[in-house]
Amino acid sequence: MRYGVWGVAALLVGAFAAHFLLQDNGYVLINFRGYVVEMSVPGLVFALVVLYVVVRVLVRIWRMPRDLGTAVAEHRVRRAHRKLTRGFIHLSEGDWRAGERLLTRGLKGSDTPLVNYLMAARAAQLQGSAERRNEWLKLAYEELPEAETAVLLTQAELQFEAGELERALATLERILESNPNHPAGLGLLAQTWRALGDRQQLGELLPRLGHAKLSPEQLESIAAEAFGWLVDSDRLTLARLDGHWSALSGQLRRAPALLRLRALALARLGKGDQAERELRAALKRSWAADVVRAYGEVRGADPIKQLRQAESWLEEHPEDGALLQATARLCMSNELWGKARSYLESSLALAPDAEGYALYGRLLDLLGEGDKAALSYRSGLSLASGADPDVPALDAPPAVARLSSDESPAGTPSPPAPVGSG
Repeated sequence: MRYGVWGVAALLVGAFAAHFLLQDNGYVLINFRGYVVEMSVPGLVFALVVLYVVVRVLVRIWRMPRDLGTAVAEHRVRRAHRKLTRGFIHLSEGDWRAGERLLTRGLKGSDTPLVNYLMAARAAQLQGSAERRNEWLKLAYEELPEAETAVLLTQAELQFEAGELERALATLERILESNPNHPAGLGLLAQTWRALGDRQQLGELLPRLGHAKLSPEQLESIAAEAFGWLVDSDRLTLARLDGHWSALSGQLRRAPALLRLRALALARLGKGDQAERELRAALKRSWAADVVRAYGEVRGADPIKQLRQAESWLEEHPEDGALLQATARLCMSNELWGKARSYLESSLALAPDAEGYALYGRLLDLLGEGDKAALSYRSGLSLASGADPDVPALDAPPAVARLSSDESPAGTPSPPAPVGSG
């Protein structure tokens, strides 16, 4: 379309010019250093066109080697991209051998050799060849030394996935030597210590976990495990607890699992009243089962007042299994056995769990009902292990007489029958 428009325009201009040139061809005289050239206007136009064409041809001939080299290079890059794409497709489809072959064949002419090497290393590992994996990683570093961190991080990830945890640690140490708060490095380091079961190292890593690149669920879970080590540590002090807590990010300080662990640590240090206040404030901001359970596990300065607070929450959350269980704990601490049993039965009816059955068993032991307590313990173990009972469930023990008329809460459902083998 564009060339057609230009052609029509040229015809119009030519016809218009011919109209005048046929009447008078014109006369052109060029005198330059004694040389005289005479011609008509059409002749001059023709000479200029010929000169323009000759110059363009000469320039094209001059540029031909360079243009040919550029074209060849672009062809190689396109071919390398096609091989890279096909390699990715084969890897995605599980054909790791073909994927590795295409990725490494596509190296010549590729403008992304690092990607090829790193993906080839992953393909080699998926085939169980650690030797080839390491060779591709070595070539990746040699190809692009400035990408050392990216290569080392890929190496650590592959070593972690292959279960080479000690080697992954050594690789991560090289990354963190130059950048102690490297997000991906810290995240993988935390996962590696966790896989090794080294809670102490996780605990030491806790102040830096806020920089780690992890999903919110992973971050909270790992931070809770690390903080749990601190709570259980013989070296726990109030200053150390506060130091580690202040080093956490705001997101982690609001995490229910972390709030519960901090409260337990404060209670262990004799700061139960502070723990109770902090948990109460946290529950006003956001209701969470872990925080509710913690409220039943710590003891404030006034246990009766704490129990009344829990019972006031029950008016708003009457079917909250965690709150019923926490209230039962507070009743037990105040030796209100009848109330504790009723709350526990309600909790188990609404949300049976291993912890609730264990607490129910303890209560039945205190009430002298050893056989029923054993059955409750077995029920908890069955829930914890996920085993299905192979005998009919037994009836729950009948409620004992309440110690006073105001001990029994109204409207509590019956508990599920404990399960277990006879």
